[in-house]
Amino acid sequence: MSNYFSKVPNFEYVSRLPDANISDYIPVKNLFKKGALREDIFQDLAFFTKYQVQGDDRPDNVAFKVYNDSSLDWLVLAANNVVNTKTEWPMTQLEYDQYLLDKYGTYEKINEVHHYETVEQRNGRNVIVVPKGLRVASNYSVTYFDDYDGGLVTKYPVKTVTNYDYEESLQEKRRNIFILKARYLPIALDDLEDIMTYKKGSSQYKTESMKTADNIRLFE
Repeated sequence: MSNYFSKVPNFEYVSRLPDANISDYIPVKNLFKKGALREDIFQDLAFFTKYQVQGDDRPDNVAFKVYNDSSLDWLVLAANNVVNTKTEWPMTQLEYDQYLLDKYGTYEKINEVHHYETVEQRNGRNVIVVPKGLRVASNYSVTYFDDYDGGLVTKYPVKTVTNYDYEESLQEKRRNIFILKARYLPIALDDLEDIMTYKKGSSQYKTESMKTADNIRLFE
Protein backbone atom coordinates (compact mmCIF):
# COMPACT_ATOMS: atom_id res chain seq x y z
CA MET A 1 0.00 0.00 0.00
CA SER A 2 3.05 2.29 -0.19
CA ASN A 3 1.73 4.08 -3.27
CA TYR A 4 -1.68 4.50 -1.63
CA PHE A 5 -0.24 6.07 1.52
CA SER A 6 1.84 8.45 -0.57
CA LYS A 7 -1.49 9.94 -1.68
CA VAL A 8 -2.90 10.28 1.84
CA PRO A 9 -2.65 13.97 2.81
CA ASN A 10 -0.86 15.21 5.90
CA PHE A 11 -2.03 16.99 9.01
CA GLU A 12 0.26 19.08 11.18
CA TYR A 13 -0.24 18.59 14.90
CA VAL A 14 1.35 20.58 17.69
CA SER A 15 4.46 18.80 18.89
CA ARG A 16 4.37 17.32 22.38
CA LEU A 17 8.01 16.32 22.40
CA PRO A 18 9.82 17.40 25.60
CA ASP A 19 12.27 19.71 23.80
CA ALA A 20 9.72 21.17 21.35
CA ASN A 21 8.97 24.86 21.15
CA ILE A 22 5.40 26.06 21.60
CA SER A 23 5.11 26.72 17.88
CA ASP A 24 6.60 23.41 16.69
CA TYR A 25 4.40 21.08 14.61
CA ILE A 26 4.77 17.46 13.54
CA PRO A 27 3.29 16.32 10.20
CA VAL A 28 1.43 13.00 10.27
CA LYS A 29 -0.72 11.15 7.75
CA ASN A 30 -4.43 11.95 8.02
CA LEU A 31 -5.75 8.41 8.40
CA PHE A 32 -9.31 9.73 8.57
CA LYS A 33 -8.98 10.13 4.81
CA LYS A 34 -9.86 6.80 3.24
CA GLY A 35 -9.91 5.66 -0.36
CA ALA A 36 -13.35 4.45 -1.36
CA LEU A 37 -15.47 3.73 -4.39
CA ARG A 38 -18.28 6.09 -5.30
CA GLU A 39 -21.65 4.86 -4.09
CA ASP A 40 -23.09 4.72 -7.62
CA ILE A 41 -20.23 2.41 -8.64
CA PHE A 42 -20.20 0.36 -5.43
CA GLN A 43 -23.90 -0.46 -5.80
CA ASP A 44 -23.74 -1.45 -9.49
CA LEU A 45 -22.55 -5.02 -10.15
CA ALA A 46 -21.94 -4.16 -13.82
CA PHE A 47 -18.68 -2.48 -12.75
CA PHE A 48 -17.37 -5.65 -11.12
CA THR A 49 -16.39 -9.21 -11.92
CA LYS A 50 -16.32 -12.18 -9.57
CA TYR A 51 -12.93 -13.43 -8.43
CA GLN A 52 -11.73 -16.25 -6.19
CA VAL A 53 -8.67 -15.67 -4.02
CA GLN A 54 -6.17 -18.48 -4.58
CA GLY A 55 -3.99 -20.13 -1.94
CA ASP A 56 -2.27 -17.68 0.39
CA ASP A 57 -2.70 -14.66 -1.88
CA ARG A 58 -2.78 -11.30 -0.12
CA PRO A 59 -4.65 -8.26 -1.48
CA ASP A 60 -1.44 -7.00 -3.14
CA ASN A 61 -0.99 -10.37 -4.88
CA VAL A 62 -4.54 -10.17 -6.21
CA ALA A 63 -4.00 -6.58 -7.38
CA PHE A 64 -0.88 -7.62 -9.27
CA LYS A 65 -2.64 -10.56 -10.93
CA VAL A 66 -5.65 -8.48 -11.93
CA TYR A 67 -4.19 -5.02 -12.62
CA ASN A 68 -0.47 -5.80 -12.90
CA ASP A 69 0.01 -3.31 -10.06
CA SER A 70 0.35 -4.53 -6.47
CA SER A 71 -0.08 -0.97 -5.13
CA LEU A 72 -3.79 -1.19 -6.03
CA ASP A 73 -4.39 -3.55 -3.10
CA TRP A 74 -6.43 -0.75 -1.49
CA LEU A 75 -8.85 -0.98 -4.44
CA VAL A 76 -9.27 -4.73 -3.98
CA LEU A 77 -10.16 -4.09 -0.33
CA ALA A 78 -12.44 -1.13 -1.08
CA ALA A 79 -14.38 -3.11 -3.69
CA ASN A 80 -15.26 -5.64 -0.99
CA ASN A 81 -15.66 -3.20 1.90
CA VAL A 82 -12.85 -4.96 3.76
CA VAL A 83 -11.57 -2.94 6.71
CA ASN A 84 -9.80 -5.60 8.78
CA THR A 85 -7.85 -8.15 6.74
CA LYS A 86 -7.30 -10.25 9.87
CA THR A 87 -10.99 -11.13 10.06
CA GLU A 88 -12.34 -10.29 6.60
CA TRP A 89 -9.68 -11.79 4.29
CA PRO A 90 -8.91 -15.50 3.89
CA MET A 91 -6.24 -16.74 6.28
CA THR A 92 -3.07 -18.34 5.00
CA GLN A 93 -2.96 -22.11 5.42
CA LEU A 94 -0.52 -21.78 8.33
CA GLU A 95 -2.71 -19.16 10.04
CA TYR A 96 -5.82 -21.24 9.39
CA ASP A 97 -4.36 -24.43 10.87
CA GLN A 98 -3.24 -22.55 13.98
CA TYR A 99 -6.60 -20.79 14.26
CA LEU A 100 -8.46 -24.13 14.27
CA LEU A 101 -6.25 -25.57 17.00
CA ASP A 102 -6.47 -22.40 19.10
CA LYS A 103 -10.27 -22.32 18.81
CA TYR A 104 -11.12 -26.01 19.22
CA GLY A 105 -8.14 -27.35 21.16
CA THR A 106 -7.65 -30.74 19.49
CA TYR A 107 -7.99 -32.30 16.06
CA GLU A 108 -10.75 -34.52 17.45
CA LYS A 109 -12.83 -31.51 18.46
CA ILE A 110 -12.23 -29.87 15.11
CA ASN A 111 -14.13 -32.78 13.56
CA GLU A 112 -16.99 -32.80 16.07
CA VAL A 113 -20.52 -31.79 15.04
CA HIS A 114 -21.07 -28.07 14.77
CA HIS A 115 -24.69 -28.22 13.56
CA TYR A 116 -27.05 -29.93 11.15
CA GLU A 117 -28.46 -28.39 8.02
CA THR A 118 -30.75 -29.27 5.15
CA VAL A 119 -29.76 -30.51 1.75
CA GLU A 120 -31.94 -29.50 -1.17
CA GLN A 121 -35.05 -31.64 -1.56
CA ARG A 122 -37.14 -31.58 -4.73
CA ASN A 123 -40.44 -33.28 -5.48
CA GLY A 124 -41.18 -35.48 -8.47
CA ARG A 125 -41.80 -32.43 -10.65
CA ASN A 126 -38.37 -31.03 -9.78
CA VAL A 127 -39.83 -28.25 -7.61
CA ILE A 128 -37.79 -27.35 -4.51
CA VAL A 129 -39.60 -28.47 -1.35
CA VAL A 130 -36.74 -27.81 1.09
CA PRO A 131 -33.90 -25.40 0.24
CA LYS A 132 -30.36 -26.27 1.25
CA GLY A 133 -28.47 -24.63 4.09
CA LEU A 134 -31.20 -24.28 6.75
CA ARG A 135 -30.09 -25.11 10.27
CA VAL A 136 -32.26 -27.88 11.67
CA ALA A 137 -32.33 -30.62 14.31
CA SER A 138 -30.51 -33.88 13.62
CA ASN A 139 -33.85 -35.72 13.24
CA TYR A 140 -35.45 -33.17 10.92
CA SER A 141 -37.90 -34.58 8.41
CA VAL A 142 -40.38 -33.21 5.91
CA THR A 143 -43.62 -34.77 4.72
CA TYR A 144 -45.36 -33.49 1.62
CA PHE A 145 -47.88 -34.62 -0.96
CA ASP A 146 -46.19 -35.41 -4.23
CA ASP A 147 -48.84 -35.65 -6.92
CA TYR A 148 -46.20 -36.81 -9.39
CA ASP A 149 -45.40 -39.85 -7.25
CA GLY A 150 -49.01 -40.15 -6.18
CA GLY A 151 -49.05 -39.74 -2.42
CA LEU A 152 -47.49 -38.52 0.81
CA VAL A 153 -43.73 -38.66 0.93
CA THR A 154 -41.49 -38.33 3.99
CA LYS A 155 -37.86 -37.37 3.52
CA TYR A 156 -34.93 -36.68 5.84
CA PRO A 157 -32.92 -34.06 3.94
CA VAL A 158 -30.29 -33.50 6.64
CA LYS A 159 -26.52 -33.48 6.67
CA THR A 160 -23.96 -33.14 9.45
CA VAL A 161 -21.74 -30.07 9.46
CA THR A 162 -18.56 -30.48 11.50
CA ASN A 163 -16.59 -27.66 13.05
CA TYR A 164 -14.11 -28.09 10.22
CA ASP A 165 -16.86 -27.90 7.58
CA TYR A 166 -18.22 -24.75 9.20
CA GLU A 167 -14.85 -22.98 9.30
CA GLU A 168 -14.13 -24.05 5.73
CA SER A 169 -17.39 -22.46 4.56
CA LEU A 170 -16.37 -19.17 6.20
CA GLN A 171 -12.97 -19.32 4.51
CA GLU A 172 -14.64 -20.02 1.19
CA LYS A 173 -16.96 -17.03 1.55
CA ARG A 174 -13.95 -14.79 2.14
CA ARG A 175 -12.27 -16.20 -0.97
CA ASN A 176 -15.18 -15.21 -3.20
CA ILE A 177 -14.74 -11.51 -3.81
CA PHE A 178 -15.55 -8.86 -6.40
CA ILE A 179 -12.98 -7.01 -8.49
CA LEU A 180 -13.51 -3.64 -10.17
CA LYS A 181 -13.15 -4.18 -13.91
CA ALA A 182 -9.86 -2.78 -15.21
CA ARG A 183 -11.53 -0.42 -17.69
CA TYR A 184 -12.99 1.53 -14.76
CA LEU A 185 -9.63 2.08 -13.08
CA PRO A 186 -9.28 5.70 -14.30
CA ILE A 187 -12.56 6.59 -12.56
CA ALA A 188 -11.43 5.01 -9.27
CA LEU A 189 -8.02 6.71 -9.41
CA ASP A 190 -9.53 10.11 -10.22
CA ASP A 191 -11.93 9.70 -7.30
CA LEU A 192 -9.03 8.77 -5.00
CA GLU A 193 -7.18 11.90 -6.04
CA ASP A 194 -10.27 14.00 -5.28
CA ILE A 195 -10.84 12.35 -1.89
CA MET A 196 -7.23 12.87 -0.83
CA THR A 197 -7.08 16.53 -1.88
CA TYR A 198 -7.83 19.24 0.69
CA LYS A 199 -10.12 21.99 -0.55
CA LYS A 200 -9.65 25.66 0.19
CA GLY A 201 -12.08 27.31 2.57
CA SER A 202 -11.00 25.94 5.95
CA SER A 203 -8.94 27.89 8.47
CA GLN A 204 -6.79 24.76 8.77
CA TYR A 205 -6.05 24.65 5.02
CA LYS A 206 -2.40 25.08 4.11
CA THR A 207 -1.95 23.25 0.79
CA GLU A 208 -3.86 20.60 -1.13
CA SER A 209 -1.94 17.97 0.84
CA MET A 210 -1.51 19.68 4.21
CA LYS A 211 -3.73 21.04 6.96
CA THR A 212 -2.59 22.50 10.25
CA ALA A 213 -4.37 21.86 13.54
CA ASP A 214 -5.11 24.70 15.94
CA ASN A 215 -2.26 25.27 18.37
CA ILE A 216 -3.96 24.39 21.67
CA ARG A 217 -0.70 24.93 23.55
CA LEU A 218 -1.22 28.66 23.12
CA PHE A 219 -4.28 28.39 25.37
CA GLU A 220 -2.78 26.13 28.04
